[in-house]
Amino acid sequence: MIEPTRRRRILGLALPIIGGMISQNVLNLVDTAMVGQLGDAALAGVGLGGFANFMAIAFITGMSTGVQAMAARRRGQGRDAETAIPLNGGLALALALGLPTGVILMVAAPAFFPLIADQQAVADIGTTYLQYRLIGMAAVGMNFAFRGYWNAVDRSRLYLRTLLVMHATNITLNWLLIFGNLGFPEMGAAGAGLGTALSTWVGTVYYFALGRTHAREAGFLRSLPDRETLVTMLRLAVPAGIQQFFFAAGMTVFFKLVGQVGTAELAASNVLVNLLLVAILPGMGFGLAAATLVGQALGRGQRDDARAWGFDVTKLALLVMAALAVPAILVPQWVLLPFIKTPSTLELAAPVLRLIAILLPLDAIGTILMNGLFGAGDSRKVMVVSIVTQWIIQLPLVWLVGPTLGYGLFAIWVVWLAGRAAQSGVFWLLWRGDGWGHARV
Repeated sequence: MIEPTRRRRILGLALPIIGGMISQNVLNLVDTAMVGQLGDAALAGVGLGGFANFMAIAFITGMSTGVQAMAARRRGQGRDAETAIPLNGGLALALALGLPTGVILMVAAPAFFPLIADQQAVADIGTTYLQYRLIGMAAVGMNFAFRGYWNAVDRSRLYLRTLLVMHATNITLNWLLIFGNLGFPEMGAAGAGLGTALSTWVGTVYYFALGRTHAREAGFLRSLPDRETLVTMLRLAVPAGIQQFFFAAGMTVFFKLVGQVGTAELAASNVLVNLLLVAILPGMGFGLAAATLVGQALGRGQRDDARAWGFDVTKLALLVMAALAVPAILVPQWVLLPFIKTPSTLELAAPVLRLIAILLPLDAIGTILMNGLFGAGDSRKVMVVSIVTQWIIQLPLVWLVGPTLGYGLFAIWVVWLAGRAAQSGVFWLLWRGDGWGHARV
């Protein structure tokens, strides 16, 4: 059992993060539902474009890990006036990397995107969608740095508040730009990309306003980190960024392999992945709470308490994730119906969604303990486990059972989810051991 005071502490941190993450992925599903009205090619193109964008921004979002780990450690050490110094560094790095990289990738997108899309119609739609999404690349990096900071200093409600502002903006812009309502140009799937990019910049402006109000006394925008702090931040953030990049690249390869099986399979997988992200991100929210609690405990010099926080968060999250899985286990067709209009595609996706739901609690264990390791400063271990699992186990098996042997969509997802389960087991063993929590942060 979890002590009531610890349970309240976990929920106080996790619930606003979970609310924000659920709202983010509900927004993704709203995008998917809107774009789904344009047909399977648009749905597949936006799915591939979304993961290509995820791959493009993956490294820059790793800054969040460094900001959160360092700010939480400073909070645990009682150095509250210094907690925003890592945030300042994260914002500067995100801006310096994001602006030029975004421009370069926008120019290069027509050349590299067709490499991951086998159908010309999918490639055309996905390329334009990706180019519009890349307008927001620097903003995404800065927003992730803010997210890490607010979570680290127990102000996750500000993260939720900002996401709600962004989502309201995004939904409105999508309605206007996808379908050409109220005299706006009818841009189709490209309008979804532009709406998302613009709403991301709206969120960045709002974050800066909140920072001036709530983080000035912690050093917000007053000074950049010194050399030692910046080196430590990069030591934490670079492995996390590499892990995120290879995960995103792996998901892009996954979609390419599924696309070789068929357009219907690709469209179904786009919806399934978005639903999986909606389901797993409450687990990610608990994981980010664990990262904060672990970092603060290590800042106080209480390593045993840090380990206990990881296990306590996992226990609580398992109950939540099991409850979330029930509808998809019992009536997967009903869950999928708002997003997939083609009956044959719906029939392909339903048994896969049931399998995802059954394994969801096990996946959550890995997600939470992975973030606990991030909070402890052990991002290099996470990077190695994640890359090996995905690139040595999952992707070769997907290639074997899918395009090579032709076993179909269900077999592809079986081997993919088996790899996720193996990864959860490795993180559990690492957390039980003594080889973590010794990194200097």
